Amino acid sequence: MSDSRLAEAVELSFSRHETFAPRFGWLHKAYMQVKDDSQIFHREDAPVLLGVGKNMVNSMRYWSKAFKLTREHPHADPSYRSYIASPTWRAGWLLDEAGADPYLEDTGSLWLLHWWLVSSEPQAKCWAPSWYVMFNLAPFSRVTSAEMTSVITRRVHEGFSEKDWPATESITRDVDCLIKMYALDHEFNPLSPGSFEDLLMSPFRELGLLEGQGKGRQRTWRFTQGTRSNLPAPVLVYACLDYASRFSANAGSITLARLANETGAPGRAFRMREPDLATAIENLVNDHPDLNLVEALGQRSLTFSRNPQLLAWDILDEHYGNIRNRDGFPTPNEWAERYPGLNTTTSKRAHKKLPQQIEELELIEENA
Repeated sequence: MSDSRLAEAVELSFSRHETFAPRFGWLHKAYMQVKDDSQIFHREDAPVLLGVGKNMVNSMRYWSKAFKLTREHPHADPSYRSYIASPTWRAGWLLDEAGADPYLEDTGSLWLLHWWLVSSEPQAKCWAPSWYVMFNLAPFSRVTSAEMTSVITRRVHEGFSEKDWPATESITRDVDCLIKMYALDHEFNPLSPGSFEDLLMSPFRELGLLEGQGKGRQRTWRFTQGTRSNLPAPVLVYACLDYASRFSANAGSITLARLANETGAPGRAFRMREPDLATAIENLVNDHPDLNLVEALGQRSLTFSRNPQLLAWDILDEHYGNIRNRDGFPTPNEWAERYPGLNTTTSKRAHKKLPQQIEELELIEENA
């Protein structure tokens, strides 16, 4: 039986990371280059400019897109056949020298990037389907790496036509990369390129999401659950409101049960149960005039008094020191003018007379 949920949420993209998990400094380096040169990943001197090997250039290109920090699109010159890349507004907001956290020194920024990686947005599907399956659709029990490959393969076969199925080896490489990316106690593999460096240089290990037990082929992996002491409440609330905005652009509410348990929700991405999620956001919600936690019919809900996407960005931006208010920091509209290739529909809608707040929301969604 076909399951359309995965097809609606992800783009089929496997093993594009060249076996390399994202490393310290990669995303900032890629952003600083791509903001001035949309063809950077195709240049012969890209390894020199980015300070990495040739295969790592391809990996940096993939991770920049997967974290939704770049968007690839056709060149203005139709004779240029390769897709070029433009940085998204959120990339500038986070990684610019005047941005929120260009060197990812705040662990909250890693949680934010993790959310962007494994979530699917109306204007930007998830480019890491293996990651999406393991965080959103896989069981919570311990699994071996072979069982991870099996789960992902089954979900892909259920959701896509046979002609689109990837080779099993591609999914296996995804699983190996996912483990290198998150596991605190990953074993060094002398046959895997960059395995030792990944152990030292993958910042996402700080999140503590994955732990192993045993050794060798029988080693099992478990996604940890519970309180996330290094996950800032504003980042978690941002993710909750960001998820709620998938269903409504107006004031409203969403139950904590949905936020904790639904496929694609923050509880799945961060592996937090409903009580842990409630405890983590309670203080911020109680102190915020546009948020509230209410209980009715035995269910607790997060209520918001205005557009959840705009509110999410206000809360996140305030946490990082109001980046958008700094002199010279571009608005989403200015960013769209600077990088028109980000979304071909933006220019078509630019002539519509929309209320300022709705226009701002569309620009954030399209260019973030």
